[in-house]
Amino acid sequence: MTASAASAAERIVTFGVDNMTCGSCPYIVKASMTSVGGVHDVAISLEAKTVTVTFDDTRTTAEAIGAASTNAGYPAHLQQGS
Repeated sequence: MTASAASAAERIVTFGVDNMTCGSCPYIVKASMTSVGGVHDVAISLEAKTVTVTFDDTRTTAEAIGAASTNAGYPAHLQQGS
């Protein structure tokens, strides 16, 4: 597989996440999102209450990643342009 073929499936989306109010919240959100197969990276901004996720879109969807966070008690909503 060529490098371009490998990166063709990579997608980056940003979620707005509700209920992130304390220092431990990002850890729970990150754990729930990284538990989804195909997620490569999760970057969280507690201040902005956003999460940027890099994932393989041949293995999962943005909706599945958002649902994992929502099921953990932190509703995730795709931001415009994601």
